Amino acid sequence: MALTPSSMLALGTRAPDFSLPDVVSEEEISLSDLSSDAATVVMFICNHCPYVVHVRGELVRVARDYQSKGVKFAAISSNDVSRYPADSPEKMKIFAEKAGFSFPYLYDESQSVARAYDAACTPDFYVFDKNKALVYRGRLDESSPGNNKPLTGKDLRAALDNILEGKPLDDQQFPSMGCNIKWK
Repeated sequence: MALTPSSMLALGTRAPDFSLPDVVSEEEISLSDLSSDAATVVMFICNHCPYVVHVRGELVRVARDYQSKGVKFAAISSNDVSRYPADSPEKMKIFAEKAGFSFPYLYDESQSVARAYDAACTPDFYVFDKNKALVYRGRLDESSPGNNKPLTGKDLRAALDNILEGKPLDDQQFPSMGCNIKWK
């Protein structure tokens, strides 16, 4: 594991399109399936990363809190499963079911979606407005394993609250930190 920050894709970037298999429903899910008149959250995560394991419960809470307000969520795993079998689709399904994901957990076998989003680490968060323009990217909050800061989802929640209230988002956004994506 190499501690890696988000690449911080430029704000205003249009959401790259994708169509990926959901490991739980076994259906193909596309970006258009996730489009929302409120906001769409795309998260790059994986099963084995201690940073993802640390925030997993808060991810579930944030999604549940905001899905009822029209926000759509999807998690994507892009890791090379030949070198990291703990991130295989079969284990992704178990991980999602145990965690109680209320959103699709998609498998990016080719890693093309992670590259299109310039994803660098897990977890890595992207929020797109109703026009599919990037308005937030970076961290969930300032908590990480071992820093003793409370896990609140504060940064992501503030971005979603501002979008839902029609307020501008803060341009000062902080990168997420986590395990690097395991490239082939």
